[in-house]
Amino acid sequence: MNYELKFTSLLGSILFTSVLLFSRAVNAADSVVLKYKFLRETVSVPELSTFAQTGELSSSLRAYLKLAGKEPDELRKALTQEIPVQGVLLSRILNNPLGEAMLDRVSEVVHTPSDRASRESLRSALVMSALDDDQITLIETLENYPTAEVHLEGDRLVEIVQDIAQVAGSLPNIDLF
Repeated sequence: MNYELKFTSLLGSILFTSVLLFSRAVNAADSVVLKYKFLRETVSVPELSTFAQTGELSSSLRAYLKLAGKEPDELRKALTQEIPVQGVLLSRILNNPLGEAMLDRVSEVVHTPSDRASRESLRSALVMSALDDDQITLIETLENYPTAEVHLEGDRLVEIVQDIAQVAGSLPNIDLF
């Protein structure tokens, strides 16, 4: 690969990252509608972040998980499971037909309130999460989700996080620059 192509690729990546970081500051999810079966609870993203980081449950989230018959540790593990993936590589993968099919599947679990533009919103949130530290977690993805509210289908949460980890684990570690 010649230096001009590497420079163009690097410049494009920097521009892409800058645009995403700017949009991150402007648009980020404020709340998550957590659904288990027919139950639903609106939880603030900071409340979920605190739970993910410290294990401390708010009284409303504790009551909701108890009512739903869910163990808090299961939710916390799903929120914090680290999946290593290079941000630029992830962006490239998610912008092709195979990546879009994966996004459509994950968008059944993590989606916009209207189920419109869920693929695009999820792509943006995942790439933003990976660009910071070459890994993604569900809590980072929720924090970076570009709509005020994001819906999370709790019954399929663990399954989809494991699927993402499996796919990411099969990706080659490529030096992009």
